[in-house]
Amino acid sequence: MKIRLEKSQCVGNARCHAVAEKLYPLDDEGYVATEGFTVEPGDETLARRGARACPERIISVVDD
Repeated sequence: MKIRLEKSQCVGNARCHAVAEKLYPLDDEGYVATEGFTVEPGDETLARRGARACPERIISVVDD
């Protein structure tokens, strides 16, 4: 599973970070600090929760 983000559309609500801090780090200005990542085994549920928490729906889950 992979997570893809439209980082340029992030408005800094940080809900993904609140749900899954280790997977969705923030930059110094409070915006998501990654454009995507491969989800480690065991973190799938947490990654999906973080994606669902985004009110802008800029986070996509890509199943392998």
